[in-house]
Amino acid sequence: MSIKHKALITPEEYLALERKSETKSEYYAGEMFALAGASLRHNLIAGNVLAALHIQLKGSDCQVYPSDLRVKVPQIPYYSYADVTVVCGQAQLEDEHADNLLNPIVIVEILSRSTERRDRTSKFESYRRIETLREYVLIAQDASKVEQYSKQPEGTWIFSETTDPGGTLKLNSIQCELSLSDIYAKVDF
Repeated sequence: MSIKHKALITPEEYLALERKSETKSEYYAGEMFALAGASLRHNLIAGNVLAALHIQLKGSDCQVYPSDLRVKVPQIPYYSYADVTVVCGQAQLEDEHADNLLNPIVIVEILSRSTERRDRTSKFESYRRIETLREYVLIAQDASKVEQYSKQPEGTWIFSETTDPGGTLKLNSIQCELSLSDIYAKVDF
């Protein structure tokens, strides 16, 4: 019996296809993975986070980006669309297309049934390889729950969780705070 092997593509082939596509796909280890559209609740949470960070970062050297800018993990290579990304200082981009960010300081992912396991495991494992990354935030969309991983100076990651609807998420790397009431504004559970 013969075993069929999946044809792998190079990062260059992925980028050529992705830049022409009307739908988003991520890339890991030679394979493309199609992304499903996000729910209304997911988009509302992402918009709330983006808006709150944008207001707080005004006047700083940091910028916040929505999910249309890919994040590249150089060592793997891995290309991903994070829900919200923050970069401070000059954005480092992979090439002249200016669509692959290399130096995020904060990455936010909104969890869904289809992505939660990967967001918690392989995606976070990949993101931890980004030298500039200081905080990784996971936001539930079916309950008031925000999880945060913060990189310490010695390189270890500390986990914290906020479930109090009146609580606050502190993003020390960018000197911002997000109240759960702002994150979940107008979200019905």
